[in-house]
Amino acid sequence: MTELRHPAPLARRPHYETADARIDKLVVGPFENNVFVLRCKRTGEAVIVDAANEHELLLEVSRATGVRRVLTTHGHWDHIQAVTAMRDAGIDVGVAEQDAAMLPSYDFTIPDDDVVAVGDLRLHAIHTPGHTPGSTSFLLEEHPVVFTGDTLFPGGPGNTTFEGASFEQIITSIDRRLLTLPTETLVLPGHGLDTTVGTERPHLDEWVARGW
Repeated sequence: MTELRHPAPLARRPHYETADARIDKLVVGPFENNVFVLRCKRTGEAVIVDAANEHELLLEVSRATGVRRVLTTHGHWDHIQAVTAMRDAGIDVGVAEQDAAMLPSYDFTIPDDDVVAVGDLRLHAIHTPGHTPGSTSFLLEEHPVVFTGDTLFPGGPGNTTFEGASFEQIITSIDRRLLTLPTETLVLPGHGLDTTVGTERPHLDEWVARGW
């Protein structure tokens, strides 16, 4: 799968593609944050998951792909560095209410179990607190894809040493809301490589035992 560090993702191989959906992955900033562009192929509507950094790149990509909204997985600073520039360009930014105060500004809040329409596509917001109080994953309905931000990575949960974080809470979120998804579900995290629910599910007890 291709990671993009340059604009015009439609001219490149997608990270994930079906007859109705296309996902492009960009890696931005000093912490190599993953930014995902989800596009409905029939209508051309698109959203960005996490306006993390390199706002000029994200704005160029947005113009090329029809992005009108940003969905924020959580409010940590490395995931929101391009928020102000995106809003200044007329692109609406959404975030869970519990993390809203962590952003410099935003346009709408995303409640648990909300459904965000992207053309014909539907993103189901899943509240997965633990890394932050408002951490939210987004399940692409009728597709084996979930965007997990910094909640679930290959090899375990995200960091819970921050103020407001909770290891017990992130484990509960992963156990009850993510590992219950179908085995083949592709996990697209906020940094690094993909994994699947089936790959990670057998290791939950190991993570609990090690405590991180």
